[in-house]
Amino acid sequence: MPWIRWINRIEATGPVKETYSKWLTNNPGRNEIPEILKCFSLRPDLLSSVIDISYPLQFSDGFLTRRQKEMIATYVSALNGCRY
Repeated sequence: MPWIRWINRIEATGPVKETYSKWLTNNPGRNEIPEILKCFSLRPDLLSSVIDISYPLQFSDGFLTRRQKEMIATYVSALNGCRY
């Protein structure tokens, strides 16, 4: 299994800390950054871009609610044996 180095929230500084803080503010009730986002933390510009592009597409309400989309994503990740 591949191992990806990332920056945890408590270790984050500068742009990564700012992006993590913004994400937490925009996702009330969540107290930790998802590991899939942490995978981009060594490239703060890419981390910010991934959030800016993917979240409106994946998690805005439409035909399916955000909750339904997250359940599908979690199920697919489990089927793929993805730990994060």
